[in-house]
Amino acid sequence: MKVLKFGGTSVGSIKNMKLVKEIITDNEKKIVVLSAMSGTTNSLVEIAEFIRKGEQNKAIDCIAELHKKYQIVLNDLIEVSNLKQDVEDYINSVFEFLNSLILDSYSELLYNKIVAQGELLSTFIFTKYLIQEKINVQLLPALDFMRIDKANEPDEFYIKQNLQRIINESFPADIYITQGFICLDAMGKIANLQRGGSDYTATIIGAVMNADEVEIWTDIDGMHNNDPRFVENTHAISNLSFDEAAELAYFGAKILHPQTVMPAREANIPVRLKNTMEPTSYGTLISSKYKGEGIKAIAAKDNITAIKIKSARMLLAHGFLKKVFEIFEKYETSIDMITTSEIAVSLTIDNDKNLISIIEELEKFSSVEIDKQQSIICLVGHDVVLHPETHRLFEVLKDISVRMISYGGSNNNISLLVNTNDKITALKKLNTYIFEAVTV
Repeated sequence: MKVLKFGGTSVGSIKNMKLVKEIITDNEKKIVVLSAMSGTTNSLVEIAEFIRKGEQNKAIDCIAELHKKYQIVLNDLIEVSNLKQDVEDYINSVFEFLNSLILDSYSELLYNKIVAQGELLSTFIFTKYLIQEKINVQLLPALDFMRIDKANEPDEFYIKQNLQRIINESFPADIYITQGFICLDAMGKIANLQRGGSDYTATIIGAVMNADEVEIWTDIDGMHNNDPRFVENTHAISNLSFDEAAELAYFGAKILHPQTVMPAREANIPVRLKNTMEPTSYGTLISSKYKGEGIKAIAAKDNITAIKIKSARMLLAHGFLKKVFEIFEKYETSIDMITTSEIAVSLTIDNDKNLISIIEELEKFSSVEIDKQQSIICLVGHDVVLHPETHRLFEVLKDISVRMISYGGSNNNISLLVNTNDKITALKKLNTYIFEAVTV
């Protein structure tokens, strides 16, 4: 059995839904994970924000506008009268539910209830469409089996037991449809795996079901060797190791959710990235094997804050870094890069929610300098720090001001910190320096 995940763009139009139907109807059993239709989650987040601000009329208008879009989808996609009525009733019930929340007090649970509706809508509509097309399909509600524990990690035992039970109790089907992103928390309340979490849903299901392969279908033909939004003539990378893919996903490759690789790597299940609009393209295969050496790809991560912590007491003193790390742990703030000298530590964070409190505590024993508007540029490849051609990337330093370099923390990753204003120039220059010399 395979697990296939289709993103919002893949189910974002009638044309694309029909493409997805052609892709999944190949006489092989599979579980299909769907995101919300493109634009829906953004609208639902906007509705939640209006409720938070007490702007009820704006929330009502936004709900009405989104309702109209789904009525158009219904009329264009479903033709069989009894199925059309089923879908219309379901759509109406969802939007009645959203309207019923407008006067509720805002909370994280309310937000989670609102944003969950996108996946519930897309999977119900698409399942009914497949039934119309005479396909043997069953809908598996993710809220009946997908759960996270108190540490917000997938409860794999619970997921496996309940997913298998639901499949066994349902009518045998060729295709099982379920929602990505949404889940229950340890208390049984609606939660989610954060934005982009449908990828994560797919690999969690793939791991617990011991799938042959997990396929992530989007609107791009695999993971590219550089960011195609900023650099011309990029190309999809045919093969990546789990470690390489994890580094690229974490450091900005938008095609893959950062946590996606972990369940598949632990279960040793290949993950293939495919393009819904070009289904015959090879895409990118991520597995425990690796092919090729040297730098394979470049990714960039924005909204980085650099923090320089300087103290004469650091010189020849033990325990200084421990004090620094304890502060970041206290405020649950992850560190991406770190460099040290005799009297200073420079590090980066991508979440500045608690930055003011962190600075206040650091200034009790050091001076602190902050640089915002920074970007991390990550260069990834198998044993990249050992490759004889890797020195060429440092030729870019004569043209770009580099704030920090992380080299050797991982054999598969070299990271450069630059001002965000220099990011696009750096990506282009690195593309020229690296990929003219290294064969991918």
